[in-house]
Amino acid sequence: MQWTHSSSSNTSLSNTLEQNLARARGAIADAARGAGRDPASVTLVAVTKSVNLRTALDLCRLGQLDLGENRVEALEQRARAFREHDLACRWHFVGHVQRNKARRVAEVADVVHSVDSEALIETLDRGAGNVGRSLGVYLQVKLHPEATKSGLAPEDLQSAVRAVTAAPALHWLGLMTMAPLVTDDAERAGHLAEQVFTELARLSAGCVARGAPGSGLSMGMSGDFERAIRHGATCVRIGTRLFEGVAANEGAA
Repeated sequence: MQWTHSSSSNTSLSNTLEQNLARARGAIADAARGAGRDPASVTLVAVTKSVNLRTALDLCRLGQLDLGENRVEALEQRARAFREHDLACRWHFVGHVQRNKARRVAEVADVVHSVDSEALIETLDRGAGNVGRSLGVYLQVKLHPEATKSGLAPEDLQSAVRAVTAAPALHWLGLMTMAPLVTDDAERAGHLAEQVFTELARLSAGCVARGAPGSGLSMGMSGDFERAIRHGATCVRIGTRLFEGVAANEGAA
């Protein structure tokens, strides 16, 4: 009887996850079409840091192949588990990269969204090159003063772009930013997000005008991805919206 209950519960959770994924994809498509864009121009990265391995595996089985983690240890463990389950996905590292762990990130991740210094560019390039990998990177730009967020200052961006494009093991995908975290004033949160997304799009256009090879924009999360898409986001990082009704620690791998 206990097994039957567990099986029924797992089926229900899987159905909820599938419905959430379909709704998120639909919202992305609607936002893209509303901005006169092809929905296929926007990549959904499912940020799985808050859910267990079973849920991450289920997402991959549902066809969600771009998954994001923000801790090196979790990235390594999940990549290993996916191989053991004969599942392949594209791993996106979305957290701050400590230089002493950058080599490990470069050996596992396919894309890093949070490259915020030329020293880190050099370390990632060396780490990826040592194992014969090509690593996609976004340069993170800090566009609002927040002590909890890192990123390049806009005035340092061009030097960092040159460093990335000269790095043989790195492939520059574009720019990344995060809207300011404002929890007590929705109107102010929306206004600040508009400012940040508009400015990142402007900086990206300037990079392209100067011959930069990448124009992607990684911006937008669960609460603001539609707004980000209207401002040109080509990659959105969504976690909370995907996992509503899915317990973080339900079941096992």
